[in-house]
Amino acid sequence: MNNNKFHLHCTQCGYDVADFKEWFEYMQKCPKCGCAVVDVQYSKDYSALKDMIFSNGSEPKNLWHYFDFLPLNNRENIISRGEGVIPLEQWGFLEKYAKEKFGLSIKVHAYRNDLNPGTGTFKDVAASVASSVLKENGVKEFCIASTGNIANAYSHYLADAGISIAVFVPNDVLKANEAEVNSYGQKLFKVKGDYAAAKHVAAEYSKKYSILMSGGNVDPMRVEAKKTMVFEWLRQIGEVPNVYVQALSGGTGPIAIEKAYKDLKGLDLVDEMPRFIMVQPSGCAPMTHGWEKAKEDKFPEGWLFDYPIYENPITKVPTLATGKPGTYPIIADLVKRSKGEIIEFNEEYLVDIARAVAFENTVRMGPAAAVAVGGFFKSLNEGIIKEGDNVLVNVGEGVRRAPDFVEEMMYTTESVDSIEECERFDRSKYREGLWNRIDKMFS
Repeated sequence: MNNNKFHLHCTQCGYDVADFKEWFEYMQKCPKCGCAVVDVQYSKDYSALKDMIFSNGSEPKNLWHYFDFLPLNNRENIISRGEGVIPLEQWGFLEKYAKEKFGLSIKVHAYRNDLNPGTGTFKDVAASVASSVLKENGVKEFCIASTGNIANAYSHYLADAGISIAVFVPNDVLKANEAEVNSYGQKLFKVKGDYAAAKHVAAEYSKKYSILMSGGNVDPMRVEAKKTMVFEWLRQIGEVPNVYVQALSGGTGPIAIEKAYKDLKGLDLVDEMPRFIMVQPSGCAPMTHGWEKAKEDKFPEGWLFDYPIYENPITKVPTLATGKPGTYPIIADLVKRSKGEIIEFNEEYLVDIARAVAFENTVRMGPAAAVAVGGFFKSLNEGIIKEGDNVLVNVGEGVRRAPDFVEEMMYTTESVDSIEECERFDRSKYREGLWNRIDKMFS
């Protein structure tokens, strides 16, 4: 297959990998220097991207609306469930809280990944591009290590492409995640240990059978897919919010945003990257702890490689349980350059966050998304969010695979024996109690 559309540029030595056939032939490493980090660069004039974003108001059907700037040659290979074209909602109840509690006039948008039609997570766009690229290049087997959501998305989309995937997960994976992978007829290996152990066994599997393994957070297929969220923000509201809040495990989000900014350079659509506020759950926050130490020491030489590793972390959010954060040097550098922060949120309060959001706007979020919204509240309390900011909160997933979390959200049930015990009620009376719980988190 002749590829004149794009090439993969090695960020370390500058070698240009011709296409994914060559990239896969060398097991997703630069043939010259062995680096696993590449930038996908396109032949088409990037000014065409501006026309795609502002396409006379026509509604895209999926992320493949941006086909000319995605790494696929033939549209016939597209595997899609309509992902990537999801609402960017303005959440006025959070704006009101910031004004009444802190006197701040800000805008708050939520990017509703829970509405992705595939698996209802942030991972659907990555799975769509990966499955399409693998199909185009004749790949029949693939493997991946995951804490949950990426496993489900890849299992779903690769099954649609007729590709077998071996999924390696840590022992504490949510049962619902395990069941979903199985439901597609894909193979799941539950590794006795944490996510680092799962990645190790997956890498050995890849080596033993010469099967391609997902390149993780720097995988060009994932990065190229997720960069399209920036294009969608521009299409929907005409700007990129200047503060970006995301729950943090590995951190493809900020990596992809930076890639989008490279693609948009010179088009007068974006200026500085948003301030990244990355939020980790208190049960597994190695990047936060590395970042806090670096700040305290005034970012000394070598700080990017000084971070803790937590084996078998115990957290209520298994999808964020990355105790060995190999992407810390990349993420921490991006956060510092953006003048952002890496913080942690006390996961004991996740249910309180989810209850308040569901009460105010009927959005039921999963625990990882509640980490991000919790980070928003903590950022308000610590002065990280400032007057005039336009904040975007990435709602990474819904409650689809977190039935235990949904059960914890119950708070209005009352057992009765007869009608005499059933009194009328006014739901608005719950509001004060819900918001008091949030205020007490930081008192």
